[in-house]
Amino acid sequence: MAKGNYTVVTKFFLIAFTEHPEWGLPLFLVFLSFYLVTLLGNAGMIMLIHKDRQLHTPMYFFLSHLSFADICYSSVIVPQMLAVLLEHGTVISQARCAAQFFLFTFFASIDCYLLAIMAYDRYVAVCQPLLYVTIMTEKVRLGLMAAAYVAGFSSAFVRTVTAFTLSFCGNNEINFIFCDLPPLLKLTCGESYTQEVVIIVFAIFVMPACILVILVTYLFIIRAIMRIRSAGGRAKTFSTCASHLTAVALFFGTLIFMYLRDNSGQSSEEDRVVSVLYTVVTPLLNPLIYSLRNKEVKEAVTKALSRSKASRRP
Repeated sequence: MAKGNYTVVTKFFLIAFTEHPEWGLPLFLVFLSFYLVTLLGNAGMIMLIHKDRQLHTPMYFFLSHLSFADICYSSVIVPQMLAVLLEHGTVISQARCAAQFFLFTFFASIDCYLLAIMAYDRYVAVCQPLLYVTIMTEKVRLGLMAAAYVAGFSSAFVRTVTAFTLSFCGNNEINFIFCDLPPLLKLTCGESYTQEVVIIVFAIFVMPACILVILVTYLFIIRAIMRIRSAGGRAKTFSTCASHLTAVALFFGTLIFMYLRDNSGQSSEEDRVVSVLYTVVTPLLNPLIYSLRNKEVKEAVTKALSRSKASRRP
């Protein structure tokens, strides 16, 4: 089939990092090890929160879902990337590309919403501590989680359908680690203004909206912390937010650099490095951030290790 002077594309060829064949095996081993650690770390966090009653609080309830979302969206991307590295490029059908784009957008959106919900949780804990238990009830927690999943699904569905009603023609090579929007838009032909507007509008309801919620809640949190008279009290209160702030900075920092900057003149190599950060490195670091910077998690890990050692003794 032809459209003008171009051939209509029904399959894509992922070629990320293939311009350096000698990097294939080393990168494969590095990313495979990162992926395995991501699975173990996030699955371990979920199990730890489930088993330790001390962690049966709203914050850790949301953290367990964050770990689940990290496992899922990393699993959508990394196995495909490993295949590209091992085979020096791989063919992917348009339907499979659309499925990958939908699942990545779905779970990444849930990550965004969860980080915003966790910011609200910290706001209630710091600014209204006496009302925390009555505000963050089980019903409220479940309602917030359901809203995050529904909003993530809706946004991913609309963006995927809109993106894949575009016509792709000419070159079918995607010099990227997965089927993401920026490299796909480079392959479109014909009029795409309406679809791009729809994609941008729905994207605004995810990343910028979540960033705004996080910024507003932390303005209130900082104001509440500054009212605490003792320096020790301020440090203790701020420490309850430190892990969340670190995760927010890491996740949204890479997404902002990737999606909210001027796309003119950007290099594919730069894009790939940034994409590795938010698809491979961020899910890997989240369990470490919450375990190394969080007293309750460290105590739970210590107790779990002690129980494990005790059970091995004759």
